[in-house]
Amino acid sequence: MMQYTKEQIAAYFRTLQDSICQQLEQVDGGTFRQDKWERPGGGGGRSRVIIGNHIEKGGVNFSAVHGPMPEKITRALGVNPGDFFASGVSIVLHPHNPNVPIIHMNVRYFEMTNGTWWFGGGIDLTPHYVIPADASYFHQQLKSVCDQHDHAYYSKFKKWADDYFYLKHRDETRGIGGIFFDRLSDTDGFSQADRFAFVRDVGELFAPLYINLLQKHQQQPFTEKEKHWQMLRRGRYVEFNLVWDRGTKFGLDTNGRTESILMSMPPTANWVYMYEAETGSAEALTLSYLKKGIDWCGAD
Repeated sequence: MMQYTKEQIAAYFRTLQDSICQQLEQVDGGTFRQDKWERPGGGGGRSRVIIGNHIEKGGVNFSAVHGPMPEKITRALGVNPGDFFASGVSIVLHPHNPNVPIIHMNVRYFEMTNGTWWFGGGIDLTPHYVIPADASYFHQQLKSVCDQHDHAYYSKFKKWADDYFYLKHRDETRGIGGIFFDRLSDTDGFSQADRFAFVRDVGELFAPLYINLLQKHQQQPFTEKEKHWQMLRRGRYVEFNLVWDRGTKFGLDTNGRTESILMSMPPTANWVYMYEAETGSAEALTLSYLKKGIDWCGAD
C-alpha cells in the first residue's frame, strides 16, 4: 500500500493553498498579499492575506516546519523526545457583511523521526447570525464528505468540534461547529493513504462551501445594530483563539511566525460590559443556538 512522504504531503498542501486563494480571489475581486518566511529552527511557509471587497480580512497560510521538538510540546502531546515535522494549511475569513459567517479551516500533518505520525484538521463555521437553513447546508456538506470515507466520521468529528470550539468561560460554543479531528493515524483499519485521502477531500470542500454562503449573503443590506453585533461576536472569536486554541499555542511555543499565527484575528472587534441581547431579538435567537449537540443535519 502506498506510503506518502512528508515532502509529498507538504507539496499537496502548497497546491491546496494556491487553489483556495485563486477561488476566493475570483469571487471577491481582491488579491492576496503573500509573505514568504523562514523559521529560525527549521522550515518556513507562505502567509497570504486578503483585504477584499467582501472579505474584510482573510488569511490562507501554508507552513512546513521542522526541528527538535520543544520540551513543553513534547509533554503536551505525550510523545517521546525527538525531531518533528509539521505541515498544513490554515484559513480564517472575516467578512464585511454581518450576514455572512466567519469560517475557519485547518488541515495538517505531523510526524516525528521515531515513526510517530498523524493527520488533523477540520472546518467550523461562526455565523454572526445563525440561520438554520445555512447551518443545515453546511453540516450536510461536511457529513457527505465524511460518509464517503467512514459513516462513523461525521458524528464523532462533529462532537469533537462541539467540545473543542467551546468557550468554557462563556458557556457557549464559538459558532455552529462543524467537524474537528486529530491524531488520525494507521489505526482502526485505516492506512496513511486512507487518512490523507480524507484530509484532501476536507480541504477541497472548503472553497465551494464558503463561496456558496458568501455569494448568498454578501449583498444583503444590514444596519448599524447588526454591525455592532458583528463586532461583539468577533470579540468572542478573539477570546477563543487567544485562550483556548491549541494551534495558536503550538505555533507560539514552537517559535512560529507570530504574524502568521495571529492572522486569524479580525481587523476590528468589540467588548461591551454586561451586554444583554433584547428578548425575542435576532441576537437572542443566535445566542440560543450557541450550544453543543444540535442536530443540524436533521434540522429543517
